[in-house]
Order: sequence, then C-alpha cells, then structure tokens
Amino acid sequence: MKLLVIIPTYNEIDNITTIVPEVLAVIPKNASILVVDDGSPDGTAAAVKEMQKTINMTGGGRLEILERSSKNGLADAYITGFKWGFERGFDVFCEMDADFSHKPEYLPLLYDAIQTNELAIGSRNVKGGSVEGWSALRNFISKGGSLYSRLILGCPIKDLTGGFNMWRKSALEKIGLETIISKGYSFQIEMKYKAYKAGCSIKEIPIVFPDRVAGVSKMSKGIFFEALKAVWRIRNA
Repeated sequence: MKLLVIIPTYNEIDNITTIVPEVLAVIPKNASILVVDDGSPDGTAAAVKEMQKTINMTGGGRLEILERSSKNGLADAYITGFKWGFERGFDVFCEMDADFSHKPEYLPLLYDAIQTNELAIGSRNVKGGSVEGWSALRNFISKGGSLYSRLILGCPIKDLTGGFNMWRKSALEKIGLETIISKGYSFQIEMKYKAYKAGCSIKEIPIVFPDRVAGVSKMSKGIFFEALKAVWRIRNA
C-alpha cells in the first residue's frame, strides 16, 4: 500500500523543517508527504520548496506541496489532499499536524494497524494514551468533548476529536467526501462518525499527545465549542 502523509500548514515555519525529515525517516520508502499550505505569510511554503530541492533530488517525489492563497479551513485542506492523492495512486492517507503534537514515532504503529483495518486512530483516550503539558481544565474540556460527541452520536470511538488518523482509500470512498458538511474542527468528528456508520473496521492506537513547543496554536475555546454544536448537525445530516 502506498502512503501519503498530509500535513496542513499555516505559519509553521518553526516546525516544518524539523517535522518533514523526521516523518520521512519512519515511513516506507515509497511513501510521500504532501504539505497543504494556506498562504502562510511566515515563509512556510518557501521552506518546503527549499527542502524539496534536496529530498526530491533523486526523482522520488517524497515531498510535495500544494499552495493555496488563503485559509479555507481544515476540512477543505484535508479533502483537497485526499483528492490529490487519489489522482496519483495513493491508497493510504494519514492526517497529521506539523507542530509535533502528533509524534512521527507513532506513524509505523498506525501503518501497521492499517494493514488490517480501514481506519487507524492515534488515540489519547484509550488505555496507554495520554496528553502532556495540558492544564487540568483543557484536559477536562477535551475528554468531555469526546464523551459528549460519543453520547450524541451513539458512536463508540473513544477519541472522536483527535486529528492523528490514518485512512484507507476504501474508507474515504465509503464515507463519500462530497457528503462532508464540516468546515473546521468538527471535521474529525464527522469523518470518524461516518466511517463507523459505514461499517469500516476501526482500531484506536494509544498515543501520548504533547502540547506544541513552537509556533502558535490555532485552537481556541470558540472553535472547540462551535465543534460541539456542530455535532447535532452531523447527527441530523
């Protein structure tokens, strides 16, 4: 199976030149990274293109970039990346943040799980999973959000809100990317819920999720609570 790791970016200059080589070091040799940059003013895209000169020197195409002129939302970035990969023969896709909250060391575990499942989730909320560097309040809100979403949707997945997920193309086709209504943070909830409803085989892999150490988080309380309101729209869609 041919893997594409999709990394959406906006102002990740402090992380992108470090995360890319670490990801490439642990994924299969025929796998690639696609950076989807939403017009970062800090030079993120330029840094990726500079890395391409060395990484792709042998013609392997292991690092690619899609540059977009403005921020169109997390959902649109990933869906654009999935479709880009469909057109180029990839059949496994990983969603991953650039800020090291998703540790590259877990990629082989997710890739191993995807051999026998259609969705492998890097989960903070199963036995062995945890978060680091979060306040008690932030941890409570995150776990409460996943529990709330599970109860409203009747879905057994423990980490519905997490963004470190590996998909088979078959799962994405069962979901139907054209049916996705979410634009932001609730995208992760909707995708997993629809995978569950479609009968996809799903496995949660425990991960330790540290807070970012560089750059500025795009998450806010407003975004989080908007996602929780969106759960009702997802259920009724």
